[in-house]
Amino acid sequence: MIIIAGWLAVAPEEREDYLAGCAEAVRLAREAPGCLEYALGADLLDPGRITVYERWESDEDLERFRGSGPSAEQAAQILDASVARYRISAVEAP
Repeated sequence: MIIIAGWLAVAPEEREDYLAGCAEAVRLAREAPGCLEYALGADLLDPGRITVYERWESDEDLERFRGSGPSAEQAAQILDASVARYRISAVEAP
């Protein structure tokens, strides 16, 4: 299993528009083969921060969906980011 997790920073006044522009990508990701979870959300404390969380069955599933990444317009809105890929070898109940 692959987890993509982290955050994006955008101008606070652009966050809602940025997230609205991602709605179709979220829908498509959730319908993609191998997608177990895909979410982008507004941080509750930082008005310019967006939380990123994805779970995929495999690297192949992730890469097949990811393609070229965010549009040029979306990429231009990202001021900073910290997102990483995690490889999970086991899953247990909490």
